[in-house]
Amino acid sequence: MSRKVISSGLVAGIALLLLSVIGLYATVWLFPGLAVQYFDPTFDSQSQRAILYFLHPFVAGLALAWFWDRCKNFFPGSFLRRALEFGLLYWLVAVFPMMWLIYSAIDVSLALVGSWLVFGLLQGMAAGLLLQKMNA
Repeated sequence: MSRKVISSGLVAGIALLLLSVIGLYATVWLFPGLAVQYFDPTFDSQSQRAILYFLHPFVAGLALAWFWDRCKNFFPGSFLRRALEFGLLYWLVAVFPMMWLIYSAIDVSLALVGSWLVFGLLQGMAAGLLLQKMNA
């Protein structure tokens, strides 16, 4: 991986982490009934693996930066269209199938999975905007 990909991936990771924290607080404030589901034993919040939650945005940011670098020429159009199409592609290829799997295999509500679907789309589009700006 080039320095440009790594640096843009780390910046995207920081942005996605901030978006995750904002999304968590927004969920608690706007949808408290949804947020209370995170206290279910399905979610292990006391584990030492909790750090993986905070590392996920960096893993996603680096993966998306690498993918953007390899495929950016396949996205035609304006700045905004390219970024949004990139985010939608990420959502269709990665987020939607995983949410389908989670909903079918784990006892979580459709509303919770739906919120993750929306959040995944927002993450992909935010990463698309940032990566295109840093690595056009």
